[in-house]
Amino acid sequence: MDFSKIKAFAFDVDGVATECKVFCDPDGNLLRAYDAKDGFGVRMAAMNGYPVAVITGGRSESIRKRFITSGVKPDDVYLGSRIKTEQLDEFCRKYGILPENVLFVGDDVPDITCIRAAGIGACPSDAIEEVKAVADWVSPYPGGHCLRHFIETVMRAQGRWNYDEALYKKSF
Repeated sequence: MDFSKIKAFAFDVDGVATECKVFCDPDGNLLRAYDAKDGFGVRMAAMNGYPVAVITGGRSESIRKRFITSGVKPDDVYLGSRIKTEQLDEFCRKYGILPENVLFVGDDVPDITCIRAAGIGACPSDAIEEVKAVADWVSPYPGGHCLRHFIETVMRAQGRWNYDEALYKKSF
């Protein structure tokens, strides 16, 4: 895989940034659990200048709040997406990049078009078979634990996995 062409990251939430479990409290609020190491991987990408998009069918504002704390810009969290390539194209236009410059991570049928459109289409180890069949890269890690793997591997290959303590303190 050619990691040198990757300039941005984009991913789905349920089944990618989570273990695909959604809990519902008595008031109807949907709750998700996120891996802190994945969150730090997203922070490292944002801190080192990579645009990051979250493209999800989920509609909960808690998703936006979660990823803002990881450095994703609020308007780069696309909630309620039904045709995800529309948001991927919007994100690319915003940053003046092409889909071929994006690593996209998805796990289910609605993600397939973005996986195919991206420069590198990736998925967690427990993605559905149709997704695995079209992905360029299948993580050895399942959903909820794979984002850091993808981000760190690309950034290390590009020599950009750099932790700056002062910048981290200032940014987060």
